[in-house]
Parts: sequence; structure tokens; C-alpha cells
Amino acid sequence: MPDPDTHPPAGPIEWRTSHTAVPYREALAVQQARNEAIHAGGERELIWLLEHPPVYTAGTSADAAEVLDPRFEVVETGRGGRHTYHGPGQRVGYVLLDLAKRGKDVRRFVHGLENWVIATLGDFGVEAWAVPDRIGIWTTDIDGTEAKIGAIGVRVRRWVTMHGFAVNLSPDLTHFTGIVPCGIAEYGVTSMDRLGITLAPGEWDEALQRRSGEFLAAISDHQPSWPD
Repeated sequence: MPDPDTHPPAGPIEWRTSHTAVPYREALAVQQARNEAIHAGGERELIWLLEHPPVYTAGTSADAAEVLDPRFEVVETGRGGRHTYHGPGQRVGYVLLDLAKRGKDVRRFVHGLENWVIATLGDFGVEAWAVPDRIGIWTTDIDGTEAKIGAIGVRVRRWVTMHGFAVNLSPDLTHFTGIVPCGIAEYGVTSMDRLGITLAPGEWDEALQRRSGEFLAAISDHQPSWPD
């Protein structure tokens, strides 16, 4: 039976790629344990790329009224933000980095995540952007309206980050209708597939990793702006 995960050679950051869907609660437990180990100095930092079986997740600002149709389990996460859907066809990136080594700047970290995803989408011909006061990564949908193609949600414990981002490659977009995604009802959700771009998870992962040096450089600053 093939290894469901790929672990590239040792380096300062472990890159882990899961080739089978990982249950959300299982992934959350791994993150919590790894967060503590990174803080204690016993484990390397981690960037983990994976998919989940269908699940709705609730952030610290989530409103139960935004769950319109609880057809999937709703899991409380501890990350910032509101309700998000995860499922097959959506690539999730969990980013566990020690910001104590990178300037303790949480805003810079979040902006870095946004720009990393936006630049990678651009490599596939998708013009995307972040919008102040509106969480997520946005693009122009096939009908000309603005729609979300990616989600951002993070938590920082003892200056070690958790959670990260999710990008819609080819999910079942009807699954998003069970919630108000990120609490924003007036905008839709789109995907690479809906935009006419067929992209295998491995292609996305490779492009993301090629851009990782820019992301890591952008978040490395030794002037703290958001104390723990």
C-alpha cells in the first residue's frame, strides 16, 4: 500500500503532502501537538498540504445562524474567522511556523499568506486579490461578479502559527450553500474548475512550493507589530 503522505528530505521546514483525505479532527490534533513541539524546540516547523472529507469548520467569530443546512459535521477550530467549508477538490495548506524567529509580526504573516496564494494563482492565469475588511482571496467569476476562490484563517499560540489557507481547485460548490462562507452572504464562491482551469493537486502543490521562498522572505522581519 503506498504511503499516503510524502515527506521531502530533511530541512529547516518539513513539507508534508497527504495524498488521501485526512479527517479534519485528526488534522487538528496533529497541528495542536506539532504547535507545542515547535514551541518546545523538539520538532521542525511544518507546511502541510492536504484535503479533507466534507466538513464545516467554525472559527472564533462564527455565528451558529450562519449554518443554513448542517448536512456535514460542524467542528469548532479555535482559529480566527467564521464558518468555512472543506472538502474534496479543495487544497488546504496548514502552516506551522515559529514567528518568534521571524519578528513576531502576525499581520505580516497573514498578508504573506494572502500574497503567496495570490501569486500562485497568478501562475495559472487567475488574477486574484485580497480585500481589506473582507476575509479571503477573491477573483472575477465567470459571470463577471466578484467571488471567493480561497479562504484564510490562522491561530497563533505562543508565537507558533496554526491553520492557514484553502484554495478551491475543483470542489462541489453546492457544498458551500450549507453555510454563509466566512459570514459574507453577498458574494459567491468559485473555483479553478469553474473558471475553466483543470489543475491536479500535485501541480498546485509544486507551484506553491516554488513560491515559498518569496513567502518566507516576506514574513521575516525582526520588528514586532502585534505582541502575543
